[in-house]
Amino acid sequence: MTFKFFLMAGALGALAACQPAVPDSGAGAPGRGVGFDNSLEAQRQREAELAGARAPTTIPAAAQVASSALPAAPAGGQPPSDQTAAGQPPRRPSTSQNQEPLNLDAQTAALEDAENASATAANSGRQVVNASPSNPVPLAVDNAGISDENDFDAVAGRQSIVSDKARIEANRAQYSVVQPTALPTRAGNSQPNVVAYALETSHPRGTQVHRRISLVSARKSARNCAVFASSDEAQIDFLARGGPIKDRKGLDPDGDGYACGWDPAPYRAASGG
Repeated sequence: MTFKFFLMAGALGALAACQPAVPDSGAGAPGRGVGFDNSLEAQRQREAELAGARAPTTIPAAAQVASSALPAAPAGGQPPSDQTAAGQPPRRPSTSQNQEPLNLDAQTAALEDAENASATAANSGRQVVNASPSNPVPLAVDNAGISDENDFDAVAGRQSIVSDKARIEANRAQYSVVQPTALPTRAGNSQPNVVAYALETSHPRGTQVHRRISLVSARKSARNCAVFASSDEAQIDFLARGGPIKDRKGLDPDGDGYACGWDPAPYRAASGG
């Protein structure tokens, strides 16, 4: 136990010997920190150095300018040319003191007058009215939307009740009434009308109305009906061959007057019957 204690104490001492020394911030003169000299004398020295750096620089005096007389103008009132006497530089043309630029308001007014004159010329000579809240309400001139006949004052000056009556009678005299005529018949359309036949009859399908004595069998009757594309065509052919009284091809074996199962009910319903 004692040996371990001395061994630990020796290790701690070795570590303390390896630790770098930290300078004492309080060492030396009062108010002095680590790496800084905060003494009163050091502050005064720095202020003196700064004051010397801010010292004003002496401005050199301006150079003396020699004066020289201008050359005299040539005789005859001619302006001097750019070519001058030897040894003197050419003079630049200067603006006359009496020549002043135009006022901005005068230039704007002149520009507006020029624009108004151009617009007036393009507007068939009519003066252009610039937009302004103080402008009066414009009057309608040559309004193409109102015809002469719709203008009461214009019509009242040239028309009267008597002239209106005469004009109405003249218009009535020009009327011509066309009387209706019979509808023309269609050429080549002499076949029976199944619609008219359906409306002329009233008995339902399957009711025997006509007597049938035929040697055509039921199989042959069905074969004859199969030739037609529809029952309407079969009924037309049936009526054209003497039906409903006669049945030459056996299209109406039950004697109801309707060939190949033709039904007149849709035509009667369409007519309201």
